Amino acid sequence: MQDYDQYYLEKKEPVRGCLLALRRIILGQDTAMTETRKWGMPCFCYRQKMFCYLWTDKKTGDPYILMVEGRYLDHPQLEQGERSRMKIFRVDPATDLPVAAIELMLKTALDLYRNGVIKLRKR
Repeated sequence: MQDYDQYYLEKKEPVRGCLLALRRIILGQDTAMTETRKWGMPCFCYRQKMFCYLWTDKKTGDPYILMVEGRYLDHPQLEQGERSRMKIFRVDPATDLPVAAIELMLKTALDLYRNGVIKLRKR
């Protein structure tokens, strides 16, 4: 078991199952996607560049995906709030995940990295 697995195991259902499903969806987008832990939360990187995080809302406890380069994304379910760079995609753990919407958002974001809009580190 990896160190970052502990984050998921500490959550109660249905949040745990929701976060694990989101993890699977994110990691399944590209073979270059990796998972680590930053600031106590799961962080997903594309070719070693921060891509998104999984976290839970402090008030509601509901999970969300925090898109690091959210300012480049125009998706109706993304919220900017007071953030200048990042946006969040809230998920209701008590309902079915909107998988198609999540995958479209992730693909759109990955294309920013793949097409050079978001600069990747040289290998």
